Amino acid sequence: MVRSLVDTLSAHASRHPDRTAYRYLVTGDSDGEVQDISYARLAGRARAIAAWLQEHGLAGSRAILLYPPGIEFISAYLGCLSAGVVAVPGVPPQGRSQNHRALTRMKRLIADADAKVILSGLGVSEALATMAQHLPELAEITQVVTNDIPDDLAASWHEPDLGADSVAFLQYTSGSTSAPRGVMVTHGNLVDNERLLTERMGHTPEALAEYDNELFVSWLPVYHDMGLILPVLNTLYLGATTTLFSPLHFLQKPERWLTAITKYRPHTSGGPNFAFELCLKHATPDLLDRLDLSRWKVAFNGAEPVRAATLRRFTETFGGAAGFRREAMYPCYGLAEATLMVSGHTVGTPPNLIAADENGPHAGAADAAAVSSGRPGPGTNVVIADPERHRALPEGEVGEIWVAGASVAKGYWRNAVATRETFRATLEEGSGEHGATRFLRTGDLGFLRDGELFVTGRLKDLMVIDGRNHYPQDLELSAELSHPALRPGCIAAFPVEVGEHGTEGEQPVIVAEVAPESADQSGTITSEIRNAIGEAHGLSVRDVVLVRPGTIPKTSSGKIQRRASREAYLGGSLAVIGELAAR
Repeated sequence: MVRSLVDTLSAHASRHPDRTAYRYLVTGDSDGEVQDISYARLAGRARAIAAWLQEHGLAGSRAILLYPPGIEFISAYLGCLSAGVVAVPGVPPQGRSQNHRALTRMKRLIADADAKVILSGLGVSEALATMAQHLPELAEITQVVTNDIPDDLAASWHEPDLGADSVAFLQYTSGSTSAPRGVMVTHGNLVDNERLLTERMGHTPEALAEYDNELFVSWLPVYHDMGLILPVLNTLYLGATTTLFSPLHFLQKPERWLTAITKYRPHTSGGPNFAFELCLKHATPDLLDRLDLSRWKVAFNGAEPVRAATLRRFTETFGGAAGFRREAMYPCYGLAEATLMVSGHTVGTPPNLIAADENGPHAGAADAAAVSSGRPGPGTNVVIADPERHRALPEGEVGEIWVAGASVAKGYWRNAVATRETFRATLEEGSGEHGATRFLRTGDLGFLRDGELFVTGRLKDLMVIDGRNHYPQDLELSAELSHPALRPGCIAAFPVEVGEHGTEGEQPVIVAEVAPESADQSGTITSEIRNAIGEAHGLSVRDVVLVRPGTIPKTSSGKIQRRASREAYLGGSLAVIGELAAR
């Protein structure tokens, strides 16, 4: 039985030492420079870094990892695991010492993790030097450029004493509704979630053989749970090969993603919903003629609400000459507190959609259908609970999603109160088989139908106006469908108080991204949004603000930050297009 991914790395380095583990597209282009690393070389680099950490007495401590996209991060991460050091993936500095948000996050990461060492590449080390006056904490921490650690140090590596409950790394959450917290992911959590991912995504030995071990193409940031646990670590878990490139290169030119899939023909690739939308915006006839997506088996879509409209439009656009199949669409659900995956679609079948309620705000709108996030993996227990009464709810009723299983993380680093509130929930007495189970409270709302999970929103985002519950996602969808100039998945809805000291209650505000060339349609767009929400939800909109593309705050995984949007609105710092705020 595999105890940890350290064992897995050793096994693959022994069985197929020359097989490519990861290749990295330096420019993001499939016909550009490529760097790669074999399993034998990866094991050697991980052991050399681990030996350096062990020699410096850092076993058991925390190491912050700050790397640009590339293979060296993976070597350093596995080096930490191989040394019994707790890895803390971080966002590398971009060289802007005055970036207050980046500095604040770095300060918090250093302080909260109580890190003893920073591992980085040369460029990052130089950037950190320019931040020294703003980050005096750096003077107290050992820094090392791991490229400078010699290979022959691997000979002095000794295997750490790791158990299933040993903390492997801290995954700091992206903070869509609160300050980021360090999730303690154990070696046991990692192994279990890789098992779950493998089963739900159909990564069988037969599938790997059929695809010549080409498992993933990924541009996802590796410091984020989706980019790390799925393409990077599932590749290691299975001894497969994966192609990686930078998120920035994807954002600059989205066709690079689809071009890489065409060239390397992987079994699995995916990202948040916005990534599919971004590809749609750049789907020229010339690009479609150059693509072959017929071998793409699993196109996972998660980390933010999965939209029925996106699934339909992507399939229609790329399903002709490009060969994309509707059955490849793979909605899924997970979160850092559960290591990553909780539930996933059934491979090889079309997504399961439930039509909008006939009496609801989007009756008759096919693109407003609820999208199933699939079934929980083997050994994962999901219940829908009343968040106030801690009572399991019947099938079809919306409540908070609670999760139990071996993939659920140990808790939050140095935060016993939050750990108890989030990871130690129990159902009320008389709950039968679930009575003694401790659950993770996800903070997400959803319902179960025929064993499949449907996610409807965030508990903390729920708006109560005139005594009625309203999901911001519903208002955002109504706004999105009201006018073609509005960018899909780029609308934020939130409540604000009305009247002096809120005496008149709350009303919704809609902030929506539109293309600058649509500025002359501002009056029409604003009116359409107001009318759509009034008709669908019976609500009077307090304000509609149209802003520039890419300016609504989002988390690193693409989720709308509604609280940050509200703060920007109240503070007058939204990037309004012209004078388009209609008050």
